[in-house]
Amino acid sequence: MTASDDLLRRIEQEPFLATALAWPGDFDVERRDPIEQLALPTRIPLHPIAGCGAGGTYYLCGEAEAEERPVLYADSEGQATLIGADLVEAITLIAVLPFWRDLAKGFAISELGSDLRADHPDFDAERDRLLHALGLASLSEEEAAARLLAVGARTAPDYVPRIPDDDHLPYELLFPSSPA
Repeated sequence: MTASDDLLRRIEQEPFLATALAWPGDFDVERRDPIEQLALPTRIPLHPIAGCGAGGTYYLCGEAEAEERPVLYADSEGQATLIGADLVEAITLIAVLPFWRDLAKGFAISELGSDLRADHPDFDAERDRLLHALGLASLSEEEAAARLLAVGARTAPDYVPRIPDDDHLPYELLFPSSPA
């Protein structure tokens, strides 16, 4: 069993972990039904593992037990990005940057972090408790954002999803200006 499989099983089985990731991270293991079925150009299988309140879906890419299983996020508006080289990295980034999708809209980390803490003053303590419970190392928000952009830059061409049974164009990159 891989680290991603172990981590997903723990999140599914421990209500504290599932709840802490559902808010404020919007990674909800109870929302696994994607709005549409997607396929990758490489035909790597996609396994829905969680969803968000806006209709987006998180997928583990690859066969079960595969050594390499990146995490893809596809939103309901036709945009997608890799969010982690594996589930461990993806969950770390979601815990540290629950507002990660807003970075694609050009908002500054400091502004997003200030807004989050104004509405959720216990965020830092809750984030640290979640990371500790998961056995994951903490990162600064800046380091997490840099890692997110680096993994997002690896989305194209192999992890850009499309709807397989019609003439839709492939999804657009959520972080199109990601560094190469």
